Amino acid sequence: MRIQSAKRMESFQPGIFNVLDERKKERQAQGKQVYNLSIGTPDFLPEPHVVEALARAASDPKNYRYSLGETPELVCAVQRWYERRYGVALEPDELTASYGSQEGLTHIGWALCDPGDVVLVPNPGYPIFEIGPYLCGARCVGYELREENGFLPDLEHFDPELARQAKFMVVSYPANPLCVTAPDSFYERLIAFARQYEIILIHDNAYSEILYDGRVGKSFLSYPGAKEVGVEFNSLSKTYNLTGARISFVLGNREIVGCFRRLRSQIDYGIFLPVQAAAVAALNGPQDGVERQRLAYQARRDALCGGLRSIGWNVPDSQGSMFAWGPLPAGYENSVAFCYELLDRTGLLCTPGSAFGSLGEGYVRFALVQPVPVMKEIVAAVADSGMVRG
Repeated sequence: MRIQSAKRMESFQPGIFNVLDERKKERQAQGKQVYNLSIGTPDFLPEPHVVEALARAASDPKNYRYSLGETPELVCAVQRWYERRYGVALEPDELTASYGSQEGLTHIGWALCDPGDVVLVPNPGYPIFEIGPYLCGARCVGYELREENGFLPDLEHFDPELARQAKFMVVSYPANPLCVTAPDSFYERLIAFARQYEIILIHDNAYSEILYDGRVGKSFLSYPGAKEVGVEFNSLSKTYNLTGARISFVLGNREIVGCFRRLRSQIDYGIFLPVQAAAVAALNGPQDGVERQRLAYQARRDALCGGLRSIGWNVPDSQGSMFAWGPLPAGYENSVAFCYELLDRTGLLCTPGSAFGSLGEGYVRFALVQPVPVMKEIVAAVADSGMVRG
């Protein structure tokens, strides 16, 4: 019997991270050094009180039933955290949980899109932004993020016809992979733009707690009018290192949140109760670990970006997120070919910018997932390779 997959699967090739992982394994099998800065999996550990809360809840057999939604304790913890951290007041019907932002960003497209709808996604941008709308038969259109505009969308010169067609727009700052933040004035213009063209805004706020050089992360919902036009995703994965214990939140416009919750009620029975207990402990507990981690990421950024600049590779300092983003060194044009050569000659594995959209070509992304001494080794290996001609 011949098994034939859906035609849509022709658009899903092995992800770049799978391809890079195979290259990594081949090199390691030869006994060669690999410095893996390709994928953004935190190497920091959750705080002990969070692990203890999860373990305690997991030891109770009653917690293995369906949760069927958020516990009152979790709703209260999220409300208090948003009020304390961003000055944003949330009602219980203005928030709901999902199994991480990856799942949520996919399924919210199912809740909002009909076939033929237009969805605006960033180019360069995180690939998951397109998956949900694509599976709904929507048409994803990339809006340009260019260095000369601070990697912000040019709303003043946006095609009005395209804006009128758009159902929703995905925005994400601090931006992965671009590692820039957006000023207050941008969000004010963005909300006015959404109102003018009746576009729903989906803001991905995964990195608000990983900003550098005195910058303070904010919530999209803290700006006047935001709840009228959109929702925000916020995740515990990077802030509290709960990457494998999947939990994030959709917050904001109660109509969108309610629609999303209704969809998920058909395909899911709620977040595992011990994971909810861990989230409560993280949100309510001491926050000094979050600051220690931010400072550690900044030290890694300084060692990598500053070190690469010192040998002639102009990689700017990341403004936020657990990544750094830089142009290819002089003499290189193809980001995939460059990453393969870089791995072969130095052992450094990073991600080609083309994995994030057509405007990512000419750049590479580094994950700040190695300690400072290793970052210094990486800089030395790149210097010794002769690939950078300062």
